[in-house]
Amino acid sequence: MIVTTTPSVEGREIADYLGIVVGEVIVGANIFRDMFASIRDLVGGRAGAYEEVLERARREAILEMVGKARGLGGDAIVGCDLDYEILGKAGSMLMVSISGTAVKLR
Repeated sequence: MIVTTTPSVEGREIADYLGIVVGEVIVGANIFRDMFASIRDLVGGRAGAYEEVLERARREAILEMVGKARGLGGDAIVGCDLDYEILGKAGSMLMVSISGTAVKLR
């Protein structure tokens, strides 16, 4: 499945627009990971634990969106937009969402 932020797939013609597809993942932040990340931030290191959670959430959101596009008979998803939002009390959860348009290619 081709997934792109561009409005088209270079070298391919869009035969049909199948509709908007979305993938959303909400992950909770672990309190121990939060404390560790805060300490790392104070000393200037990267917050590797957060980066891993972000990567996993992004991957899962994309896979969910791809599954929905396949369910519509799509060959590609164009115009993808990836967003992050903090939710919950004191920012205890992170939502990763991605949306795009499922298309059938010639």
